[in-house]
Amino acid sequence: MQRISSTFSQPLYSIAATRQIELQAAASLPPHTLMQRAGLSIARLALALAPHAQRIWVACGPGNNGGDGFEAALHLHQWGKAVVVTWTGLPPDKAGLPPDAHASRERALAAGVPMATEPPQDFDLCIDALLGMGARLDPNRVGTGLMQQWLEVMQASQAPRLAVDVPTGLDADTGFATALTTTTSATKSIAISSLPARDTGIFTLSLLTLKAGLFTANGRDSAGQVWFDDLGINPENTASTAEPRAWLLGADHANQPRRTKALHASHKGSFGDVAVVGGESTATSATHMTGAALLAARAALHAGAGRVFVALLGNAGPTVDPQQPELMFRTLDALDLKQQVVVCGCGGGEAVKTVIAKVLSTATRAVLDADALNAIAMDPQLQTLLKTRQQRAYSTVLTPHPLEAARLAGTTSAEVQADRLAAARQLAERFQCVVVLKGSGTVIAAPGQQIHINATGNALLATAGSGDVLAGMLGAYMASGLSAFEAACSAVFVHGNRADTWAVERPGQTLTASALAGALTGSGQPLDQHHQADLQ
Repeated sequence: MQRISSTFSQPLYSIAATRQIELQAAASLPPHTLMQRAGLSIARLALALAPHAQRIWVACGPGNNGGDGFEAALHLHQWGKAVVVTWTGLPPDKAGLPPDAHASRERALAAGVPMATEPPQDFDLCIDALLGMGARLDPNRVGTGLMQQWLEVMQASQAPRLAVDVPTGLDADTGFATALTTTTSATKSIAISSLPARDTGIFTLSLLTLKAGLFTANGRDSAGQVWFDDLGINPENTASTAEPRAWLLGADHANQPRRTKALHASHKGSFGDVAVVGGESTATSATHMTGAALLAARAALHAGAGRVFVALLGNAGPTVDPQQPELMFRTLDALDLKQQVVVCGCGGGEAVKTVIAKVLSTATRAVLDADALNAIAMDPQLQTLLKTRQQRAYSTVLTPHPLEAARLAGTTSAEVQADRLAAARQLAERFQCVVVLKGSGTVIAAPGQQIHINATGNALLATAGSGDVLAGMLGAYMASGLSAFEAACSAVFVHGNRADTWAVERPGQTLTASALAGALTGSGQPLDQHHQADLQ
Protein backbone atom coordinates (compact mmCIF):
# COMPACT_ATOMS: atom_id res chain seq x y z
CA MET A 1 0.00 0.00 0.00
CA GLN A 2 1.28 3.47 -0.81
CA ARG A 3 0.24 7.06 -0.43
CA ILE A 4 0.08 8.81 -3.77
CA SER A 5 2.24 11.92 -4.03
CA SER A 6 3.73 14.01 -6.80
CA THR A 7 7.09 12.25 -6.78
CA PHE A 8 6.46 9.55 -9.38
CA SER A 9 4.11 9.31 -12.33
CA GLN A 10 1.42 6.64 -12.10
CA PRO A 11 -0.86 4.94 -14.65
CA LEU A 12 -4.56 5.76 -14.36
CA TYR A 13 -7.14 3.25 -15.57
CA SER A 14 -10.74 3.58 -16.72
CA ILE A 15 -13.66 1.75 -15.14
CA ALA A 16 -13.84 -0.64 -18.10
CA ALA A 17 -10.11 -1.41 -17.98
CA THR A 18 -10.21 -1.95 -14.21
CA ARG A 19 -13.07 -4.42 -14.56
CA GLN A 20 -11.17 -6.27 -17.24
CA ILE A 21 -8.09 -6.48 -15.00
CA GLU A 22 -10.25 -7.61 -12.09
CA LEU A 23 -11.89 -10.39 -14.09
CA GLN A 24 -8.57 -11.65 -15.39
CA ALA A 25 -7.00 -11.58 -11.91
CA ALA A 26 -9.97 -13.28 -10.23
CA ALA A 27 -9.89 -16.11 -12.74
CA SER A 28 -6.47 -17.19 -11.46
CA LEU A 29 -7.22 -16.84 -7.74
CA PRO A 30 -9.40 -18.76 -5.25
CA PRO A 31 -12.94 -17.34 -4.93
CA HIS A 32 -13.37 -14.28 -2.73
CA THR A 33 -9.62 -13.55 -2.65
CA LEU A 34 -9.67 -10.01 -4.04
CA MET A 35 -12.45 -8.86 -1.70
CA GLN A 36 -10.68 -10.33 1.30
CA ARG A 37 -7.48 -8.55 0.31
CA ALA A 38 -9.43 -5.33 -0.19
CA GLY A 39 -11.12 -5.56 3.21
CA LEU A 40 -7.84 -6.20 4.98
CA SER A 41 -6.23 -3.25 3.20
CA ILE A 42 -9.09 -0.92 4.16
CA ALA A 43 -8.93 -2.02 7.80
CA ARG A 44 -5.16 -1.52 7.97
CA LEU A 45 -5.37 1.96 6.51
CA ALA A 46 -8.24 2.84 8.85
CA LEU A 47 -6.07 1.94 11.82
CA ALA A 48 -3.14 3.91 10.43
CA LEU A 49 -5.28 7.01 9.88
CA ALA A 50 -7.07 6.85 13.21
CA PRO A 51 -5.06 4.59 15.53
CA HIS A 52 -6.84 5.83 18.66
CA ALA A 53 -10.38 5.69 17.25
CA GLN A 54 -12.84 4.38 19.82
CA ARG A 55 -15.80 3.92 17.47
CA ILE A 56 -15.69 3.35 13.72
CA TRP A 57 -18.75 3.65 11.50
CA VAL A 58 -18.78 1.63 8.29
CA ALA A 59 -21.55 2.55 5.83
CA CYS A 60 -22.10 -0.29 3.34
CA GLY A 61 -24.00 -0.16 0.06
CA PRO A 62 -25.82 -2.75 -2.04
CA GLY A 63 -22.90 -4.00 -4.13
CA ASN A 64 -19.29 -5.10 -4.03
CA ASN A 65 -18.20 -1.79 -2.51
CA GLY A 66 -20.41 -2.66 0.42
CA GLY A 67 -18.82 -6.11 0.48
CA ASP A 68 -15.41 -4.49 0.88
CA GLY A 69 -16.86 -2.54 3.80
CA PHE A 70 -18.23 -5.66 5.50
CA GLU A 71 -14.86 -7.35 5.12
CA ALA A 72 -13.05 -4.34 6.62
CA ALA A 73 -15.52 -4.17 9.51
CA LEU A 74 -14.85 -7.85 10.27
CA HIS A 75 -11.12 -7.21 10.67
CA LEU A 76 -11.58 -4.07 12.74
CA HIS A 77 -14.00 -5.89 15.02
CA GLN A 78 -11.59 -8.79 15.46
CA TRP A 79 -8.81 -6.32 16.31
CA GLY A 80 -10.85 -5.00 19.21
CA LYS A 81 -12.30 -1.86 17.69
CA ALA A 82 -15.89 -0.78 18.41
CA VAL A 83 -17.43 -1.04 14.94
CA VAL A 84 -20.94 -0.13 13.83
CA VAL A 85 -22.09 -1.18 10.36
CA THR A 86 -25.07 0.34 8.60
CA TRP A 87 -26.33 -1.26 5.40
CA THR A 88 -28.66 0.22 2.83
CA GLY A 89 -30.16 -3.17 2.09
CA LEU A 90 -31.04 -4.21 -1.43
CA PRO A 91 -33.30 -2.31 -3.81
CA PRO A 92 -36.56 -4.08 -4.73
CA ASP A 93 -35.33 -4.91 -8.22
CA LYS A 94 -32.21 -6.70 -6.95
CA ALA A 95 -32.33 -10.41 -6.11
CA GLY A 96 -29.35 -10.36 -3.79
CA LEU A 97 -25.84 -9.19 -3.11
CA PRO A 98 -23.09 -10.23 -5.53
CA PRO A 99 -21.57 -13.55 -4.38
CA ASP A 100 -18.39 -12.07 -2.89
CA ALA A 101 -20.26 -9.29 -1.10
CA HIS A 102 -22.79 -11.79 0.26
CA ALA A 103 -19.97 -13.97 1.60
CA SER A 104 -18.34 -11.00 3.33
CA ARG A 105 -21.62 -9.91 4.92
CA GLU A 106 -22.25 -13.42 6.21
CA ARG A 107 -18.70 -13.56 7.63
CA ALA A 108 -19.24 -10.26 9.42
CA LEU A 109 -22.59 -11.36 10.87
CA ALA A 110 -21.15 -14.68 12.02
CA ALA A 111 -18.32 -12.86 13.79
CA GLY A 112 -20.79 -10.70 15.70
CA VAL A 113 -20.04 -7.38 14.00
CA PRO A 114 -22.70 -4.94 15.33
CA MET A 115 -25.27 -3.89 12.73
CA ALA A 116 -27.51 -0.82 12.97
CA THR A 117 -30.16 0.94 10.94
CA GLU A 118 -28.81 4.41 11.69
CA PRO A 119 -25.32 5.93 12.06
CA PRO A 120 -23.96 6.07 15.61
CA GLN A 121 -24.29 9.36 17.46
CA ASP A 122 -20.52 9.60 17.90
CA PHE A 123 -17.74 8.12 15.81
CA ASP A 124 -14.03 8.78 15.41
CA LEU A 125 -13.72 7.51 11.83
CA CYS A 126 -16.27 6.82 9.11
CA ILE A 127 -15.77 4.53 6.13
CA ASP A 128 -17.73 5.25 2.94
CA ALA A 129 -18.37 1.85 1.32
CA LEU A 130 -21.67 2.84 -0.28
CA LEU A 131 -21.05 2.99 -4.02
CA GLY A 132 -17.91 2.13 -5.94
CA MET A 133 -16.67 2.85 -9.43
CA GLY A 134 -19.33 2.86 -12.13
CA ALA A 135 -22.20 3.43 -9.69
CA ARG A 136 -23.94 6.79 -9.49
CA LEU A 137 -26.30 8.39 -7.03
CA ASP A 138 -29.58 8.14 -8.91
CA PRO A 139 -32.37 10.17 -7.27
CA ASN A 140 -34.95 7.86 -8.86
CA ARG A 141 -33.49 4.71 -7.34
CA VAL A 142 -34.77 3.34 -4.05
CA GLY A 143 -32.14 3.70 -1.35
CA THR A 144 -30.45 6.79 -2.78
CA GLY A 145 -32.13 9.06 -0.26
CA LEU A 146 -30.79 6.98 2.59
CA MET A 147 -27.26 7.04 1.15
CA GLN A 148 -27.49 10.80 0.76
CA GLN A 149 -28.52 11.18 4.40
CA TRP A 150 -25.52 9.13 5.51
CA LEU A 151 -23.16 11.10 3.28
CA GLU A 152 -24.41 14.34 4.80
CA VAL A 153 -23.75 12.96 8.29
CA MET A 154 -20.20 12.07 7.21
CA GLN A 155 -19.55 15.45 5.65
CA ALA A 156 -20.93 17.33 8.65
CA SER A 157 -18.74 15.38 11.07
CA GLN A 158 -15.25 16.42 12.09
CA ALA A 159 -14.17 12.77 12.09
CA PRO A 160 -11.82 11.56 9.33
CA ARG A 161 -13.56 9.98 6.34
CA LEU A 162 -12.15 7.09 4.32
CA ALA A 163 -13.75 6.28 0.96
CA VAL A 164 -13.43 2.78 -0.45
CA ASP A 165 -12.08 2.88 -4.04
CA VAL A 166 -13.86 6.12 -4.96
CA PRO A 167 -15.99 8.56 -2.94
CA THR A 168 -19.68 7.83 -3.37
CA GLY A 169 -21.13 9.99 -6.14
CA LEU A 170 -17.82 10.64 -7.92
CA ASP A 171 -17.41 9.39 -11.49
CA ALA A 172 -14.19 7.36 -11.48
CA ASP A 173 -13.52 8.13 -15.15
CA THR A 174 -14.19 11.86 -15.28
CA GLY A 175 -14.01 13.23 -11.74
CA PHE A 176 -17.50 14.65 -12.13
CA ALA A 177 -19.53 14.63 -8.90
CA THR A 178 -23.27 14.08 -9.13
CA ALA A 179 -25.56 16.95 -8.19
CA LEU A 180 -26.52 15.19 -4.97
CA THR A 181 -23.04 15.70 -3.52
CA THR A 182 -21.95 18.91 -5.22
CA THR A 183 -23.42 21.44 -2.77
CA THR A 184 -22.09 19.85 0.41
CA SER A 185 -18.70 19.07 -1.12
CA ALA A 186 -18.32 22.60 -2.42
CA THR A 187 -19.13 24.07 0.95
CA LYS A 188 -16.53 21.91 2.66
CA SER A 189 -13.91 22.56 0.00
CA ILE A 190 -13.92 26.28 0.74
CA ALA A 191 -12.49 25.59 4.15
CA ILE A 192 -9.91 23.05 3.04
CA SER A 193 -8.92 24.12 -0.46
CA SER A 194 -5.75 25.97 0.53
CA LEU A 195 -4.47 23.14 2.71
CA PRO A 196 -2.41 20.13 1.63
CA ALA A 197 -4.68 17.12 1.11
CA ARG A 198 -3.21 15.30 4.09
CA ASP A 199 -4.67 17.95 6.43
CA THR A 200 -8.29 17.80 5.26
CA GLY A 201 -9.39 14.62 7.05
CA ILE A 202 -10.63 13.17 3.75
CA PHE A 203 -9.01 10.01 2.42
CA THR A 204 -9.59 7.55 -0.41
CA LEU A 205 -8.13 4.09 -0.84
CA SER A 206 -8.11 3.22 -4.53
CA LEU A 207 -8.10 -0.54 -5.03
CA LEU A 208 -6.52 -2.64 -7.80
CA THR A 209 -5.93 0.40 -10.05
CA LEU A 210 -5.73 4.16 -9.73
CA LYS A 211 -8.67 5.93 -11.36
CA ALA A 212 -8.35 9.13 -13.38
CA GLY A 213 -11.42 10.73 -11.81
CA LEU A 214 -9.71 10.95 -8.43
CA PHE A 215 -7.31 13.59 -9.71
CA THR A 216 -9.29 16.04 -11.83
CA ALA A 217 -12.52 18.11 -11.82
CA ASN A 218 -14.29 17.44 -8.48
CA GLY A 219 -12.01 14.49 -7.78
CA ARG A 220 -9.27 16.16 -5.78
CA ASP A 221 -11.66 17.82 -3.32
CA SER A 222 -13.85 14.72 -3.01
CA ALA A 223 -11.01 12.19 -2.67
CA GLY A 224 -8.66 14.18 -0.45
CA GLN A 225 -5.47 12.26 0.22
CA VAL A 226 -5.33 9.23 -2.08
CA TRP A 227 -3.84 5.88 -1.11
CA PHE A 228 -3.43 2.91 -3.40
CA ASP A 229 -3.28 -0.86 -3.02
CA ASP A 230 -2.96 -3.02 -6.12
CA LEU A 231 -4.11 -6.06 -4.09
CA GLY A 232 -1.08 -7.95 -5.28
CA ILE A 233 -2.13 -7.67 -8.92
CA ASN A 234 0.14 -6.12 -11.54
CA PRO A 235 -1.92 -5.39 -14.69
CA GLU A 236 1.13 -6.09 -16.82
CA ASN A 237 1.28 -9.63 -15.42
CA THR A 238 -2.36 -10.49 -16.07
CA ALA A 239 -3.79 -11.70 -19.34
CA SER A 240 -5.59 -8.36 -19.63
CA THR A 241 -4.81 -6.09 -22.56
CA ALA A 242 -6.14 -3.06 -20.68
CA GLU A 243 -4.17 0.13 -21.25
CA PRO A 244 -4.02 3.17 -18.94
CA ARG A 245 -6.48 5.89 -19.82
CA ALA A 246 -4.04 8.54 -18.64
CA TRP A 247 -1.00 9.12 -16.44
CA LEU A 248 -0.77 11.04 -13.20
CA LEU A 249 2.08 13.47 -13.83
CA GLY A 250 4.91 13.28 -11.31
CA ALA A 251 8.29 14.94 -10.83
CA ASP A 252 10.01 12.17 -12.80
CA HIS A 253 8.39 13.50 -15.99
CA ALA A 254 9.01 17.18 -15.24
CA ASN A 255 12.20 18.17 -17.04
CA GLN A 256 13.18 21.67 -15.96
CA PRO A 257 15.84 23.67 -17.76
CA ARG A 258 18.97 23.40 -15.59
CA ARG A 259 21.42 26.26 -16.01
CA THR A 260 23.71 24.78 -13.37
CA LYS A 261 24.44 21.90 -15.73
CA ALA A 262 25.11 24.11 -18.74
CA LEU A 263 28.55 24.58 -20.23
CA HIS A 264 30.71 27.40 -18.85
CA ALA A 265 30.99 28.79 -22.36
CA SER A 266 27.23 29.35 -22.58
CA HIS A 267 25.83 32.77 -23.41
CA LYS A 268 22.36 34.25 -23.19
CA GLY A 269 21.51 33.00 -26.65
CA SER A 270 22.18 29.45 -25.45
CA PHE A 271 18.99 29.45 -23.42
CA GLY A 272 16.60 30.63 -26.11
CA ASP A 273 14.50 33.70 -26.78
CA VAL A 274 10.88 34.27 -25.76
CA ALA A 275 8.69 37.00 -27.22
CA VAL A 276 5.51 37.94 -25.35
CA VAL A 277 2.84 39.54 -27.53
CA GLY A 278 -0.15 40.97 -25.65
CA GLY A 279 -0.95 43.50 -22.95
CA GLU A 280 -3.39 45.77 -24.77
CA SER A 281 -3.16 49.37 -23.62
CA THR A 282 -4.32 52.39 -25.60
CA ALA A 283 -4.95 56.01 -24.69
CA THR A 284 -8.65 55.67 -25.51
CA SER A 285 -9.23 52.28 -23.91
CA ALA A 286 -11.26 51.93 -20.72
CA THR A 287 -9.14 48.98 -19.65
CA HIS A 288 -5.40 48.46 -19.64
CA MET A 289 -4.02 44.91 -19.50
CA THR A 290 -0.30 45.50 -19.70
CA GLY A 291 0.18 43.61 -16.46
CA ALA A 292 -0.77 40.28 -18.00
CA ALA A 293 1.97 40.49 -20.60
CA LEU A 294 4.53 41.64 -18.03
CA LEU A 295 3.67 38.72 -15.75
CA ALA A 296 4.19 36.27 -18.62
CA ALA A 297 7.46 37.93 -19.54
CA ARG A 298 8.78 37.94 -15.97
CA ALA A 299 7.83 34.29 -15.60
CA ALA A 300 9.69 33.42 -18.80
CA LEU A 301 12.78 35.19 -17.50
CA HIS A 302 12.67 33.51 -14.08
CA ALA A 303 11.96 30.15 -15.69
CA GLY A 304 15.29 30.28 -17.53
CA ALA A 305 14.87 32.02 -20.89
CA GLY A 306 18.06 33.71 -22.08
CA ARG A 307 16.31 36.77 -23.47
CA VAL A 308 12.71 37.91 -23.16
CA PHE A 309 11.16 40.45 -25.51
CA VAL A 310 7.84 42.20 -24.92
CA ALA A 311 5.64 43.53 -27.72
CA LEU A 312 2.74 45.41 -26.14
CA LEU A 313 -0.38 45.97 -28.19
CA GLY A 314 -1.55 49.57 -28.33
CA ASN A 315 0.17 52.89 -27.86
CA ALA A 316 -0.07 53.61 -24.13
CA GLY A 317 2.08 50.91 -22.61
CA PRO A 318 5.43 51.30 -20.87
CA THR A 319 8.77 50.95 -22.62
CA VAL A 320 10.56 49.55 -19.60
CA ASP A 321 9.62 47.38 -16.62
CA PRO A 322 11.22 49.02 -13.56
CA GLN A 323 10.78 45.83 -11.53
CA GLN A 324 12.32 43.70 -14.26
CA PRO A 325 14.61 45.91 -16.36
CA GLU A 326 16.05 42.84 -18.10
CA LEU A 327 12.92 42.68 -20.26
CA MET A 328 13.42 44.16 -23.72
CA PHE A 329 10.51 46.05 -25.29
CA ARG A 330 10.04 45.88 -29.04
CA THR A 331 7.40 46.52 -31.66
CA LEU A 332 5.86 43.43 -33.21
CA ASP A 333 7.60 44.12 -36.52
CA ALA A 334 10.99 44.14 -34.76
CA LEU A 335 10.54 40.59 -33.45
CA ASP A 336 12.05 37.56 -35.15
CA LEU A 337 9.01 35.30 -34.84
CA LYS A 338 10.67 32.42 -36.64
CA GLN A 339 13.49 32.17 -34.11
CA GLN A 340 11.69 33.08 -30.90
CA VAL A 341 9.09 31.19 -28.90
CA VAL A 342 6.06 33.45 -29.12
CA VAL A 343 3.68 33.68 -26.16
CA CYS A 344 0.59 35.39 -27.51
CA GLY A 345 -2.69 36.48 -25.99
CA CYS A 346 -1.96 37.42 -22.37
CA GLY A 347 -4.02 40.57 -21.85
CA GLY A 348 -4.31 40.96 -25.60
CA GLY A 349 -7.91 42.17 -25.60
CA GLU A 350 -9.46 43.09 -28.92
CA ALA A 351 -6.08 44.20 -30.27
CA VAL A 352 -4.82 40.62 -30.45
CA LYS A 353 -7.14 40.06 -33.40
CA THR A 354 -4.92 42.33 -35.49
CA VAL A 355 -1.78 40.25 -34.90
CA ILE A 356 -2.87 36.66 -34.30
CA ALA A 357 -2.92 35.71 -38.00
CA LYS A 358 0.71 36.80 -38.35
CA VAL A 359 1.69 34.83 -35.25
CA LEU A 360 -0.07 31.69 -36.48
CA SER A 361 1.49 31.86 -39.93
CA THR A 362 5.01 32.92 -38.91
CA ALA A 363 5.95 31.75 -35.41
CA THR A 364 7.52 28.29 -35.54
CA ARG A 365 6.90 27.78 -31.80
CA ALA A 366 3.91 29.38 -30.11
CA VAL A 367 2.04 29.38 -26.81
CA LEU A 368 -1.50 30.67 -27.28
CA ASP A 369 -3.39 31.89 -24.23
CA ALA A 370 -6.42 33.91 -23.18
CA ASP A 371 -7.53 36.46 -25.80
CA ALA A 372 -5.61 34.69 -28.56
CA LEU A 373 -7.77 31.62 -27.93
CA ASN A 374 -10.95 33.69 -27.88
CA ALA A 375 -10.01 35.31 -31.20
CA ILE A 376 -9.39 31.89 -32.78
CA ALA A 377 -12.67 30.53 -31.43
CA MET A 378 -14.59 33.31 -33.21
CA ASP A 379 -12.86 33.06 -36.60
CA PRO A 380 -12.95 29.93 -38.81
CA GLN A 381 -10.05 31.25 -40.90
CA LEU A 382 -7.85 31.51 -37.82
CA GLN A 383 -8.88 27.98 -36.89
CA THR A 384 -7.71 26.80 -40.29
CA LEU A 385 -4.37 28.58 -39.79
CA LEU A 386 -4.01 26.88 -36.44
CA LYS A 387 -4.71 23.43 -37.86
CA THR A 388 -2.17 23.82 -40.66
CA ARG A 389 0.69 24.69 -38.31
CA GLN A 390 1.32 21.02 -37.59
CA GLN A 391 1.68 20.30 -41.31
CA ARG A 392 4.49 22.86 -41.42
CA ALA A 393 6.20 21.19 -38.42
CA TYR A 394 5.39 24.18 -36.22
CA SER A 395 4.89 23.59 -32.48
CA THR A 396 1.82 24.94 -30.70
CA VAL A 397 0.52 24.82 -27.13
CA LEU A 398 -2.98 26.02 -26.26
CA THR A 399 -3.64 26.89 -22.61
CA PRO A 400 -7.42 27.29 -22.17
CA HIS A 401 -9.40 27.38 -18.97
CA PRO A 402 -12.76 25.53 -19.22
CA LEU A 403 -14.71 28.47 -20.67
CA GLU A 404 -12.05 29.17 -23.31
CA ALA A 405 -11.96 25.46 -24.14
CA ALA A 406 -15.74 25.50 -24.52
CA ARG A 407 -15.56 28.42 -26.95
CA LEU A 408 -12.96 26.60 -29.04
CA ALA A 409 -15.05 23.42 -29.05
CA GLY A 410 -18.38 25.14 -29.64
CA THR A 411 -19.87 23.76 -26.42
CA THR A 412 -20.36 24.85 -22.80
CA SER A 413 -17.95 24.95 -19.89
CA ALA A 414 -20.24 22.54 -18.01
CA GLU A 415 -19.85 20.00 -20.80
CA VAL A 416 -16.09 20.47 -20.77
CA GLN A 417 -15.96 19.92 -17.01
CA ALA A 418 -18.18 16.85 -17.26
CA ASP A 419 -15.32 15.00 -19.01
CA ARG A 420 -12.13 17.04 -18.97
CA LEU A 421 -9.98 14.26 -20.44
CA ALA A 422 -12.24 13.83 -23.44
CA ALA A 423 -12.51 17.59 -23.98
CA ALA A 424 -8.73 18.08 -23.95
CA ARG A 425 -8.21 15.09 -26.26
CA GLN A 426 -10.79 16.35 -28.75
CA LEU A 427 -9.25 19.82 -28.93
CA ALA A 428 -5.75 18.36 -29.34
CA GLU A 429 -6.90 16.13 -32.20
CA ARG A 430 -8.95 18.84 -33.86
CA PHE A 431 -6.18 21.44 -33.88
CA GLN A 432 -3.22 19.01 -33.96
CA CYS A 433 -1.39 20.62 -31.08
CA VAL A 434 -0.73 20.32 -27.36
CA VAL A 435 -3.64 21.34 -25.14
CA VAL A 436 -3.27 22.32 -21.50
CA LEU A 437 -6.78 22.34 -20.03
CA LYS A 438 -6.33 24.30 -16.82
CA GLY A 439 -8.21 23.74 -13.59
CA SER A 440 -8.16 21.33 -10.69
CA GLY A 441 -6.13 18.45 -12.04
CA THR A 442 -4.87 20.22 -15.18
CA VAL A 443 -5.06 17.92 -18.21
CA ILE A 444 -2.30 17.83 -20.84
CA ALA A 445 -3.20 16.20 -24.17
CA ALA A 446 -1.48 15.91 -27.54
CA PRO A 447 -1.96 13.80 -30.68
CA GLY A 448 -0.20 10.46 -30.29
CA GLN A 449 0.58 11.01 -26.60
CA GLN A 450 -0.89 9.56 -23.42
CA ILE A 451 -3.00 12.11 -21.57
CA HIS A 452 -1.37 13.40 -18.38
CA ILE A 453 -3.16 14.78 -15.32
CA ASN A 454 -1.11 17.08 -13.12
CA ALA A 455 -0.54 15.99 -9.52
CA THR A 456 0.42 19.40 -8.14
CA GLY A 457 -1.27 22.70 -7.35
CA ASN A 458 -3.98 24.04 -5.06
CA ALA A 459 -6.50 26.86 -4.75
CA LEU A 460 -3.75 29.44 -4.22
CA LEU A 461 -3.44 29.43 -8.02
CA ALA A 462 -7.02 30.69 -8.34
CA THR A 463 -5.86 34.27 -8.64
CA ALA A 464 -5.57 36.79 -11.45
CA GLY A 465 -2.40 36.39 -13.47
CA SER A 466 -1.42 32.84 -12.52
CA GLY A 467 -2.36 31.65 -16.02
CA ASP A 468 -0.14 34.35 -17.54
CA VAL A 469 2.74 33.05 -15.42
CA LEU A 470 2.14 29.53 -16.73
CA ALA A 471 2.15 30.79 -20.32
CA GLY A 472 5.49 32.52 -19.79
CA MET A 473 6.94 29.39 -18.20
CA LEU A 474 5.83 27.33 -21.17
CA GLY A 475 7.59 29.74 -23.49
CA ALA A 476 10.84 29.47 -21.52
CA TYR A 477 10.72 25.68 -21.39
CA MET A 478 10.15 25.44 -25.15
CA ALA A 479 12.96 27.93 -25.71
CA SER A 480 15.27 25.65 -23.70
CA GLY A 481 14.80 22.92 -26.28
CA LEU A 482 12.01 20.83 -24.78
CA SER A 483 9.31 19.60 -27.14
CA ALA A 484 5.91 21.23 -26.84
CA PHE A 485 4.49 18.25 -24.92
CA GLU A 486 7.51 17.94 -22.62
CA ALA A 487 7.43 21.68 -21.95
CA ALA A 488 3.72 21.55 -21.15
CA CYS A 489 4.09 18.68 -18.69
CA SER A 490 7.12 20.25 -17.01
CA ALA A 491 5.77 23.79 -16.76
CA VAL A 492 2.37 22.69 -15.45
CA PHE A 493 3.99 20.47 -12.81
CA VAL A 494 6.42 23.13 -11.58
CA HIS A 495 3.73 25.84 -11.65
CA GLY A 496 1.56 23.76 -9.30
CA ASN A 497 4.50 22.64 -7.18
CA ARG A 498 5.40 26.25 -6.40
CA ALA A 499 1.89 26.75 -5.02
CA ASP A 500 2.19 23.58 -2.93
CA THR A 501 5.52 24.74 -1.52
CA TRP A 502 4.09 28.16 -0.74
CA ALA A 503 1.13 26.63 1.16
CA VAL A 504 3.50 24.70 3.41
CA GLU A 505 6.16 27.35 3.91
CA ARG A 506 3.76 30.33 4.24
CA PRO A 507 0.49 28.92 5.60
CA GLY A 508 -2.37 31.36 5.34
CA GLN A 509 -0.54 33.77 3.04
CA THR A 510 -1.97 34.68 -0.35
CA LEU A 511 0.12 33.76 -3.37
CA THR A 512 0.00 36.52 -5.99
CA ALA A 513 0.98 35.95 -9.58
CA SER A 514 3.95 38.29 -9.17
CA ALA A 515 5.21 36.27 -6.21
CA LEU A 516 4.64 33.07 -8.16
CA ALA A 517 6.74 34.35 -11.06
CA GLY A 518 9.52 35.31 -8.68
CA ALA A 519 9.41 31.90 -6.98
CA LEU A 520 10.31 30.04 -10.17
CA THR A 521 14.00 30.02 -9.31
CA GLY A 522 13.44 27.39 -6.56
CA SER A 523 14.35 23.73 -6.71
CA GLY A 524 11.11 22.51 -8.23
CA GLN A 525 11.26 19.25 -6.30
CA PRO A 526 8.01 17.86 -4.93
CA LEU A 527 7.30 18.36 -1.26
CA ASP A 528 6.80 14.70 -0.48
CA GLN A 529 9.92 12.59 -0.97
CA HIS A 530 8.49 9.62 0.95
CA HIS A 531 6.31 8.20 -1.80
CA GLN A 532 7.30 4.60 -1.20
CA ALA A 533 7.76 4.71 2.59
CA ASP A 534 4.18 3.76 3.36
CA LEU A 535 2.28 0.85 4.88
CA GLN A 536 3.85 -2.56 4.47
